[in-house]
Amino acid sequence: DGYRNTNQVSDDYRYQDGNYDAPNDGYYRGGDEPAQEEDAQSDVTEGHDEDDEVYEGEYQGIPHPDDIKEKQKKRAPAVDDEYRDRADLMAERMEDEEQLAHQYENIIEECGHGRFQWTLFFVLGLALMADGVEVFVVGFVLPSAEKDMCLSSSNKGMLGLIVYLGMMVGAVLLGGLADKLGRKQCLIISLAINAAFAFLSSFVQGYGFFLFCRLISGLGIGGTLPIVFAYFSEFLSREKRGEHLSWLCMFWMIGGIYASAMAWSIIPHYGWGFSMGTKYHFHSWRVFVLVCALPCIASLVALKFMPESPRFLLEIGKHDEAWMILKQVHDTNMRAKGEPERVFTVSYIKTPKQVDEFIEIQSSTGTWYQRWLVRITTTLKQVWDNVLYCLTAQYRMNTLMLAVVWFTMALSYYGLIVWFPDMIRYFQDEAYESRVKIFDEEEVSHFTFNFTLENQIHRNGEYRNDKFIGMKFKEVRFEDSLFEDCYFEDVRSSETFFENCTIISTVFYNTDLYEHKFINCRLINSTFMKEKEGCHIDFEEDNDFLIYLVSFLGSLSVLPGNIISALLMDKIGRIKMIGGSMLISAVCCFFLFFGNSESAMIGWQCLFCGASIAAWNALDVITVELYPTDKRATAFGILNGLCKFGAILGNSIFSSFVGITKVVPILLASSALVGGGLLALRLPETREQVLM
Repeated sequence: DGYRNTNQVSDDYRYQDGNYDAPNDGYYRGGDEPAQEEDAQSDVTEGHDEDDEVYEGEYQGIPHPDDIKEKQKKRAPAVDDEYRDRADLMAERMEDEEQLAHQYENIIEECGHGRFQWTLFFVLGLALMADGVEVFVVGFVLPSAEKDMCLSSSNKGMLGLIVYLGMMVGAVLLGGLADKLGRKQCLIISLAINAAFAFLSSFVQGYGFFLFCRLISGLGIGGTLPIVFAYFSEFLSREKRGEHLSWLCMFWMIGGIYASAMAWSIIPHYGWGFSMGTKYHFHSWRVFVLVCALPCIASLVALKFMPESPRFLLEIGKHDEAWMILKQVHDTNMRAKGEPERVFTVSYIKTPKQVDEFIEIQSSTGTWYQRWLVRITTTLKQVWDNVLYCLTAQYRMNTLMLAVVWFTMALSYYGLIVWFPDMIRYFQDEAYESRVKIFDEEEVSHFTFNFTLENQIHRNGEYRNDKFIGMKFKEVRFEDSLFEDCYFEDVRSSETFFENCTIISTVFYNTDLYEHKFINCRLINSTFMKEKEGCHIDFEEDNDFLIYLVSFLGSLSVLPGNIISALLMDKIGRIKMIGGSMLISAVCCFFLFFGNSESAMIGWQCLFCGASIAAWNALDVITVELYPTDKRATAFGILNGLCKFGAILGNSIFSSFVGITKVVPILLASSALVGGGLLALRLPETREQVLM
């Protein structure tokens, strides 16, 4: 039998009173037929006589073209689509989509919720876990990388923000492509980019190349969040959607816990690495970067065995592929429930009218790169049209309100989770400085220093014929002191400076006491020989275990909020969940005024993270449900990109007030949360809505 495009079969089945009726000859029909009587019954899936050998639930395929032609002769000639107004075509497509939404909801309910959804849940959870890991990686490696690559303060700040910049671009770009190329294909591209450049970044030595790798790695992982939620939601029925999307959010928490635990167990072990000569060093923090790519790689491999979203396939007119996937979902779940005899009774699914034209470029047209250029520019134009569609009259108000809520939530949340560790470091520095030892007018001569000097200030001292050999200076300052006929050999220093000192006939051999460490000093007949090259790292002293603990506890503290939001999402609704969570988080911010110690800051951080997670989960759910299938990932990508922009601003603004005042960060965060929470209450509730 011949086959023809399934887009031409849409008029065979009439949507009457919420039901789809089909011709009663027992075959799957591609030709157009008159509407049946209201009380007529479709027996597409009914059994027939023994000669026909047609069984209940069996998909009968596409009829012979000769049968189609005979049917078409009986019909009045229809007007070709090319002569119809585009507005009419769009109106017809909108009607088709509404019919498809209700039919698809019934099909997903028939397929049930079981083994297939749980398998996909864990596969997509690994991708979401990779997104959570990416947020923490740079923060954990910075203390080590800054010494390994000799990073300045500005370079450290750029490295901290570059990941968010990449995620912002990736969310918009890859989210838009997912509505054109498919959820599975774009998620594979996203994860592959992240895995490749995360792996590469662990080996590069230069700061510039490392920065570039983390940027592209962030771009790749930025696309996972909008694609994962759009992908998973299209396999869930209305009654399961809110709860199970909230359970999926737990993997972001698991990613934070995984990153914290790996940093704690790997980075301090200096021996977990190797060196090749004097130029190439692979320290343990690079091992940590490699280990953090494992969830992404695992998800990438597992995703190969998952099907494309059937809802997406129906949107682009691929009826047969969608039908086969839905049958696979049904059969997988029924076998797991011990009911393999149950038959998938759906024989035909409504497909929306295809309005967009796709022009296939012949191989003889131009050169290969010209053909690819046309394909790429056409696809990007379609993505841009989707972006603009989210701002049309139908969706403009919802998009703008969601944008404000996403931005205010990101500004306060990401700003505070960076501010908390910075404040803890500030309290640690204050406690450290309070223990400083001060030596005034000391005179030392003919003495050999071969031990560590730490947290000391030496003023108006005189050092004559002294030797400083194989020692370390940590947080040491020499002010208005005299060094005469001294000898420094194999000296390492951290935050050590000489101010207004006079240094006479002194030799510096194989030290890291560089020129910038001598401030307003007079160097007379002094010699610097064989200065140490590169940056030297001491893991035992320079790594802050408390920061790993803070991140670990902050990630773990969202577990109760995740559980509560999952259980109540479909009971109290998305809107109340967002508004209530943001307002409670704003109240938690005011308690930060009482955080005057490390333990207090850790406690308030855990409380804030636990209260705010419900708002994040509800935002993910409502964003998925407010937009139609062909715009869903695009809209999610735009809003998530704006979220990352808010994270960049929050990180920059909040960190600038550390050690200056707590008032501005606390008031800014609480004001943003209150404003966003009140605005969220004006959004439409979507828990009773089918997925359009």
